[in-house]
Amino acid sequence: MTVEIEVEIAALGAQGDGIAETPAGALFVPYVLPGERVRIRPEGEGRATLVSVLEASPDRVKPPCPHFTTCGGCALQHMAPHAYATWKHAQVEAALRPRGIVADIDAVRPAQPRSRRRAGFAATRSRKTLTLGYHARASHTIVPVTECPLVVPEIERALPALAALVGHGLSRSAHASLMVTASASGLDVAVSGGKTLDGRLRAELATQAAIADLARLTWDGDVVAERHAPLVDMSGLRVAPPPGAFLQPTLDGEKALVALVREAVGGAMRVADLFAGCGTFAAALAPRAAVHAVESETSSLAALARAAREQGPSLRFKPLTTEVRDLMRRPLLAVEMKSFDAVIIDPPRAGAAAQCAELAKSAVPVVVGVSCNPATFARDARTLIDGGYRLAHLTPVDQFLWSPHIELVGVFLKD
Repeated sequence: MTVEIEVEIAALGAQGDGIAETPAGALFVPYVLPGERVRIRPEGEGRATLVSVLEASPDRVKPPCPHFTTCGGCALQHMAPHAYATWKHAQVEAALRPRGIVADIDAVRPAQPRSRRRAGFAATRSRKTLTLGYHARASHTIVPVTECPLVVPEIERALPALAALVGHGLSRSAHASLMVTASASGLDVAVSGGKTLDGRLRAELATQAAIADLARLTWDGDVVAERHAPLVDMSGLRVAPPPGAFLQPTLDGEKALVALVREAVGGAMRVADLFAGCGTFAAALAPRAAVHAVESETSSLAALARAAREQGPSLRFKPLTTEVRDLMRRPLLAVEMKSFDAVIIDPPRAGAAAQCAELAKSAVPVVVGVSCNPATFARDARTLIDGGYRLAHLTPVDQFLWSPHIELVGVFLKD
């Protein structure tokens, strides 16, 4: 028999789920807010499903998307903006606290709806239909979406054409993933999980790419069509990233990060940009500093080098050098960093433990840490602080609207 119980939500957990204390232990409930009294259905393993809201929080608002709670893409559309920003700010404090780090944290720089220039979709095909959308929460089921208030309009408008395109190359019952990026010259679409390419399928997909007016279509790593180079503007440098390359998810968020990094670096004349990707920060700093960009992804670094070589003189770039290097396995050593006035690190979610251990031993005056994971940021910050750095400034930047994720920029000074 299905059991339903009434509970009060005490707080939100780190993933945005409500926490309800019960005689059987804590339960995590999605789509609720602190202080609400709700009816839930326990599902086991500390999880529960929301049945109904009995007493709503004053911070509850109407979600802007009809797919909210069925699509698994967003967790917090039901939360008023001021409460949402306060909660995200508190998540940063909570990540720092176990590491014994006390810092003045700026207000969260907000994200705006319809600003995501990159989104991942899933697709599956039955005998009669093709479903394109997002995975349901904690499920392999794909929820079809016709609109998404997260993404830029050009991605939303392309959803029917993308469904038609992938339908030509998807076996029945198979699942495909689509990474869609809005570039200055059109959509850049990378599909994985489709049928094996042959001459006929390649021609069909190229035709569909033209119909959809895509800049580039990549199929399981193979470029099927490139009608225009998918250019991304990085502080005036127009870079054509390789398929699947890392980019900041929103243009506004990227601008906020770049402004914070520029301010922190100040008048540094020689800067190392570690985990440089395609050059978000290197391109921004190159007009006033010599930059050494280090990245493990050869194709991303090559795209940056090519753009700098072709456009750098007209943009009045100082020398911009590149180095392919796996900084997780082979970090820059303290002795290799003695000539730099500032170092920027923007690692993946796992953080940069090995690199920060070397930075802690260095004499670099300024380290700017950019992170999409407050927990690993706090771990690495502790290493830098123990090595003699002071966390002088910390700013959260929300690039992941209505999700529990938050970006950080921390400025570390060695006095």
